Amino acid sequence: MKMKESETIRSFLAIELDKSLVPKILDVQKEFKKTNANIKYVPSGNMHFTLKFFGNIDLAMVDNINTVVAKVINNYSSFDLNIKKCGCFPNKNLIKVLWLGLEDGSPIKDLQKDLDNEFRKLGFKKERNFISHLTIGRVKSPKNKKEIQDTIEKLEDIEIGEMSVYKISLKKSTLSPQGPIYEDIKVFEL
Repeated sequence: MKMKESETIRSFLAIELDKSLVPKILDVQKEFKKTNANIKYVPSGNMHFTLKFFGNIDLAMVDNINTVVAKVINNYSSFDLNIKKCGCFPNKNLIKVLWLGLEDGSPIKDLQKDLDNEFRKLGFKKERNFISHLTIGRVKSPKNKKEIQDTIEKLEDIEIGEMSVYKISLKKSTLSPQGPIYEDIKVFEL
């Protein structure tokens, strides 16, 4: 990906979703669509697990981030994630984000913590309460809140499946009226 010297970009570090799990996740979204609530669903091509959201950064910072990621992932090899559980942020009374979670004990939490400690040295704020999740939708209004709550409860213990993580990606996010457009800046193999 080409960038101009003075360009700032909106960026994040992510683990991409295994495409084989998409049909099951689309089924979960279909359950929420039955609520007729005002929810903006994440397109399957944009689904990912965020390790760190950087916001707007300049080109020099991209090089620093790449150096940190390369250093930290030397301590990691590929690992599996088991996607399960359905929930929301910040809570069931004020639902803003619908998500799918991960089985406890996943190495993703340690990886995120190790990365976060190094990113802090670059001036980024440390994550306070990192919860590994896959955002599937954003609730835009309280319309049909009870139906959304009931669907979360119904899907609370859902099992989506396992995926292997072989790489993480530093991504550029360009906001558009149709939603964000993601491009890889750099892909790191585990």
